[in-house]
Amino acid sequence: MNNLNVVVALTTRENDYQAEQASAVTDMAARLGVSIEIIYAQNDAVNQTQQLIKIIQNSEKRPSAILVEPVGTGMPQVAKAAVAAGIGWGMINSDPDYIPELRRAGSVPVFSISTDQSEVGRIQGNQIAALVSEGNILYIEGPSNNTAAQLRTKGMLTTKPPSITLKSLRGDWTERSAHHAVQSWLSLASSRQLQVKAVICQNDAMAMGARKAMADLTEEDREKWQKLPFTGCDGVTKTGQEWVRRGLLTATIITAPAAGMALELLVKAAKTGTVPPERTLIPPQSLPAIAELRLKAQKASG
Repeated sequence: MNNLNVVVALTTRENDYQAEQASAVTDMAARLGVSIEIIYAQNDAVNQTQQLIKIIQNSEKRPSAILVEPVGTGMPQVAKAAVAAGIGWGMINSDPDYIPELRRAGSVPVFSISTDQSEVGRIQGNQIAALVSEGNILYIEGPSNNTAAQLRTKGMLTTKPPSITLKSLRGDWTERSAHHAVQSWLSLASSRQLQVKAVICQNDAMAMGARKAMADLTEEDREKWQKLPFTGCDGVTKTGQEWVRRGLLTATIITAPAAGMALELLVKAAKTGTVPPERTLIPPQSLPAIAELRLKAQKASG
């Protein structure tokens, strides 16, 4: 795999974490002297599959490897086709169960690298416990077929206090999707009457979308809803972390962009002739720390 040419398939341009992914992998490519092409799926799993199949079938311009953050499933058939064509396959923020089989069957690098999504969920459950002792919270999840969203929810449920009741909505990781979901939910009289104690979102963009949906309410309702704690995940420096510093979000969870690290693993494998680790997990961290968040919540409650 000399003179590496790598396709990086990301989910959407309309997400601050994906923008950070693109920036990180571009910087890493420049540092390592690797040629990359970044493509986006517009949050459409079918579109992403079709994009990658077209690339794999183009025998005149096949890349050395594909690094993909899937919109939906892990695309096992696409992965098998890539490896059969001699194209390396790296999964970003997903850990499909076919990886070991493909590693045994092929001669190209096959691996996954991800933020520890289960730990993200566990941290979020601990953040909920620090902020709210009992009652209802509005919980905005990512797409139902997305592995990261599934693992975040599962992890959160292991640490969330049993006295907390979830009202769940879904978005597609974008601010626009959460704005629409919350706006539709708030159009119901029963929703506005529900005593919600916090708005907890699986990423920062959706948390901001939820906030903006509440800006459309009457002044009395708007003031009530926007006083609630809002939390997200991903913690990109210029967005999520900045929103916490400005008080727009109460907390976030910092998840390092995995795309740049995936490219580094791939290049190291190519240069040394070694096999990258089958699975690499990147630890997340709460911002602020859980103890600090609990202290702030206690002070706010008097």
